[in-house]
Amino acid sequence: MPPTPTPRAAGAGPASAALVDLGFVPTRAKLIEVAAFLDRVERHGVADDYRVEALRNAVRLLADGQPGRAQRILESLSDPTTVPDEVSTGKAAYGAYKSRT
Repeated sequence: MPPTPTPRAAGAGPASAALVDLGFVPTRAKLIEVAAFLDRVERHGVADDYRVEALRNAVRLLADGQPGRAQRILESLSDPTTVPDEVSTGKAAYGAYKSRT
C-alpha cells in the first residue's frame, strides 16, 4: 500500500514540502523533550526556578504566531545589560538571564 500523501499548503512547491518533510520529526522530538522537562521540574517542585520561568515565557513567544520567533526567544533568554561589571561576579552562563532586582 503506498504511503498517504502529505497535506500541502495551497501554493506550496516541492521545496517547501521538503522543508516540512525533513524538519518535522526532529522538531517534534525537541518539543516533546521540552514538555517532558517541564513535567519533571513541576513533579520535583522546582518549577519556580527563573530558568524554568524563562522557558515558559519562550514557549509563549513560540506560540504567538508572530515572525522572528527565534530572535525574540534568544533575546528573551539573553542578558540585556550593556555595561560590564566593574568587578567580575564570576557569573557563569546559565542559559537564561536572572535579573538582579
